[in-house]
Amino acid sequence: MKQTQLLPSELIEQRILLIRGQRVMIDSDLAMLYGMATKRLKEQVKRNPNRFPPDFMFELTGEEKGEVVANCDHLRKLKYSPYPPFAFSEHGVLMLANVLNTPKAIEMSVQIVRTFVRMRTMLATHKELARRVAEMEKKYDSQFKIVFDALRRLLEPPEKPKRRIGFDVEEPRIPYRGHARRL
Repeated sequence: MKQTQLLPSELIEQRILLIRGQRVMIDSDLAMLYGMATKRLKEQVKRNPNRFPPDFMFELTGEEKGEVVANCDHLRKLKYSPYPPFAFSEHGVLMLANVLNTPKAIEMSVQIVRTFVRMRTMLATHKELARRVAEMEKKYDSQFKIVFDALRRLLEPPEKPKRRIGFDVEEPRIPYRGHARRL
């Protein structure tokens, strides 16, 4: 079996979007990665509707399509498409590879799923780190209150002295030396 050239996972990561709270890939991006026309990919999906429940694949609304086109330069060609794009979750990508059943589609879907998994692992690691920092701040806040207060004061910009307008009441007045009368 001839192996296809694998893409860097950064290229795949750039094509994973967050829509409706799910990490998904748009049909045109998947078609490009699988080396086929988007129209053919959609035909296969429509022929196998039972394989794509709503948590595997959904159709974008007009508003979602507009937002995706506005935020992703590589998807600007979707702006003029009369058909709404499909969005595939990680499981939808696997199912799509089964439906397409080409060696390139299978290899690419494995790589895409690995990228999904790596992203999920990174997010879990960041959440754990943020949780630990918050715990440490709560635990050591009283012990390092002086340090935290000093850091907050250093981070605040110094107040600029206000420039006064008018006469200062406490300054001594210079007597008028013009035509003074004697008393």
